[in-house]
Amino acid sequence: MADVHSKAVRSYNMSRIRGKDTKPEILVRKYLHAYGYRYRLHVKDLPGKPDIVLPRYKTVIQINGCFWHGHDGCRYFVIPKTRTEWWLNKINANKTNDSKATEALQDAGWQLITLWECELKPMKLEETLNRLINTLRATSEQ
Repeated sequence: MADVHSKAVRSYNMSRIRGKDTKPEILVRKYLHAYGYRYRLHVKDLPGKPDIVLPRYKTVIQINGCFWHGHDGCRYFVIPKTRTEWWLNKINANKTNDSKATEALQDAGWQLITLWECELKPMKLEETLNRLINTLRATSEQ
């Protein structure tokens, strides 16, 4: 099956996809900041370069795109019909890297909170962000 876009259009679309400073990331960062949480971004010294690092709480927040990280059972994770094998290899490699980074972070004593893109859609946004704040509050009380 051929791609529905020309090579130039597909190339342009793919060039617009960012690895950091994504809309879901910025949404979470603004919310945390409004609640008085201060954080660092994309700390290179930590495994997996987590999106948000809260050193005071020894907590990292990873915000995963449902497609790019293979969110099982999610309606936003659809395997492309073209170059299927290539995409599956890429997504599975991302999952493997995520697992390694998670294990390394936990071994180093960090708490990891993973938020999925689908949890930050308007219907679930408030619930997800409230849960995040409650988790951070519980962490600070320990």
